[in-house]
Amino acid sequence: MDNLNRRIPLAERMRPTTFEDFVGQEHIVGKNRLLYRAIKFGTLGSCIFYGPPGTGKTTLANIIANNLKANFVKLNAVTSGVADAKRIIEQARTDKAMLGIDTFLLLDECHRWNKSQSDCVLEAIEDGSIFFIGSTTENPYTSMTRAIVSRCRVFEFKPLSKNDIVKTLKKALADEDKGLGNMPVICDEDAFDYFAFASGGDARSALNSLELAVMTTPLGKDRKIHVTKEVAEQSIDRKALSIDENMFYDFLSAFCKSLRGSDTDAALYYAMRLIKAGCDPMIIARRLVAHSSEDVGMADSNAMLLATSAMYAVEKMGAPEGLIPLCHAIIYVCEAEKSNSVVTAMHFAEKDAEFATDNHVPNHLKNHPSTNDDGHGRYKYPHDYGGYVKQQYLPDSLKDRVYYKPSQNGREKNLVRKKFRGDE
Repeated sequence: MDNLNRRIPLAERMRPTTFEDFVGQEHIVGKNRLLYRAIKFGTLGSCIFYGPPGTGKTTLANIIANNLKANFVKLNAVTSGVADAKRIIEQARTDKAMLGIDTFLLLDECHRWNKSQSDCVLEAIEDGSIFFIGSTTENPYTSMTRAIVSRCRVFEFKPLSKNDIVKTLKKALADEDKGLGNMPVICDEDAFDYFAFASGGDARSALNSLELAVMTTPLGKDRKIHVTKEVAEQSIDRKALSIDENMFYDFLSAFCKSLRGSDTDAALYYAMRLIKAGCDPMIIARRLVAHSSEDVGMADSNAMLLATSAMYAVEKMGAPEGLIPLCHAIIYVCEAEKSNSVVTAMHFAEKDAEFATDNHVPNHLKNHPSTNDDGHGRYKYPHDYGGYVKQQYLPDSLKDRVYYKPSQNGREKNLVRKKFRGDE
């Protein structure tokens, strides 16, 4: 590898160029999956890739363009605007008309474009002048204009697994052309594991950390570069707090059980222990939202609102600032009254939805209700009765089912279910 290529980051040098080299996202590019079939038969069209950083969104877009023998033009929504898009569209139309070559426009951070910027590519997408591939870390259904999303297939990318990351790192160490194969590197297995764990499923982060470790570690007495777990810790600038995969799940389990058990101090400790060991705070935030409904539920519905707000804060602010509202919500969920009535009701309803054979909606609830007296009566509009009127909503075979039973905890104990009022 020459000096010029050595200046290019390892993650960029190791970027896959074929489907055979692409790692992860089997749910998208696995054989006979939708994207695989669409590319194979040349019917891909415009699409949006969204998911965490370093999961292969841009790489896959490049591979698609190369596989379909098309032009590939990349823009970043932060630094580009309408004029850039129009210039690309004009060139794409010329290439298509004169040379029969399609053009793929990859727009990184596509959620950053406003409505007027997005509108400038709509016509070109519709008439096939360009194939649009949007790449974003945000959910496009909430962060992008509906007109663009409705014209694209949306594919969600997942964080890479530990095995995918380790496989990528070992390949980089073995590659003599683009990787570090020409260097005398010995990397311990627990160092590989830590790189994979601390990267949070981000291959780019893991590769850059590995490169830093190799380039800053002096030769040992055996004339080898030894990358140990301690070196990995320093390269990622996070302390490896003696946590492996099993311990990670044990700590996460302890965090969840501490929330349920109302032990604020334990929940805070396990949350911080995980985060300091390299765990993505969003994992903690997502579990907190789930438990705010599962274990607090209707006893204090404000818990879910606060937990959801904390998750948003962590996502938008990151650490360390985002950890403050996260801890705020952890304390609230722990100290709140507890009730599992929501999850219990959900499980009962799920069971009947899966196994009950009566799918007949009562006639008075149908989209076009019967006007005849067929034994079900006529639909009663609740607002004509002061907001509530007793009538049958479930199918006949399930009409007496009770899924939700309020507990006697918190605000829920004051809830009087309308179903049991008995008034007409």
